Amino acid sequence: MKAIQFKTFGTPDVLDYVDLPDPQPAPGYALVRVKSASVNPSDVKNVSGHFAHTTLPRVPGRDFSGTVVAGPDAWLGADVWGTGGDIGFTRDGTHAQLLEIPVAALSRKPSTLTHEQAASIGVNFIVAWLGTVEYAKLAAGETIAVIGAGGGVGGAVTQIAKARGARVIAVDRREPPAGSPAARLLDHYVPLDDHVVEQVRALTGGAGVDVVYDTVGGVAFETALALVKRRGRVVEISATGKRRVEFDLIDFYHNEMQLFGADSAKLGVAEAAPLMTALAEGFESGRFEAPVIAQRFPLAQAREAYEAVAAGTRGRVVIDLS
Repeated sequence: MKAIQFKTFGTPDVLDYVDLPDPQPAPGYALVRVKSASVNPSDVKNVSGHFAHTTLPRVPGRDFSGTVVAGPDAWLGADVWGTGGDIGFTRDGTHAQLLEIPVAALSRKPSTLTHEQAASIGVNFIVAWLGTVEYAKLAAGETIAVIGAGGGVGGAVTQIAKARGARVIAVDRREPPAGSPAARLLDHYVPLDDHVVEQVRALTGGAGVDVVYDTVGGVAFETALALVKRRGRVVEISATGKRRVEFDLIDFYHNEMQLFGADSAKLGVAEAAPLMTALAEGFESGRFEAPVIAQRFPLAQAREAYEAVAAGTRGRVVIDLS
């Protein structure tokens, strides 16, 4: 099979376009012919050596959509999708023509999505779902502030929050891109500047929001804490700018807030499958929309795909393997 592979850490230049033996699935495993795969910022970081648990040599890639070509009879020919924090790190990933995964990791692709669209969902929507639904337990009628709403995870949080009947305040340096699901669904936009706290407080009658989902972290962490109401919840997934933060501990416990960290990379591809299945219903029903695909690359040009993501392309970048 054709694949991209890295044997040392570094810039996208370390990626090689190679021929590898076709995987032979072990008992309890299935073989997926990958039709499309996303390139995520975490894939670029993985190649750079950001993750200590990555083993080499390695085929990178976390998100995929494709067709089962070997495995249990009930799954043969089925279109499936998925993501994982093990594939691409401790086992070969999705930037290859064939992918071996546990049968327990199989989840049927929504019929409403193309393979390209389905491959653009995994990482962003899984971590959005973890923080919004599993941890913060956002409920109908509550208000959530999404810091970084214009990004991939922020846009997914916005969709999930609206589907759950919540009010969404987008907080970002600039408004979400026109025409994006986030731009159409948000209730209010507040610039992420020196006046953000007072503006969000004004929108909530001075109380603050029930939930803050902070996709920026680091430099935005103290702002996130300042936006939440008493006994509210704050979700953190990143540490942009700095990984060590300071905050007023007395204010923190007086406000009785809850602080959650959400990390989709801790979920293996089999553990993520039930969440992908839960998301599938939202796409089938039309409550969720796939993000805009910004650029498409054939597998042979994967380096260019990685360079586009490293440069901060807005919108999803996918590799076409069909």
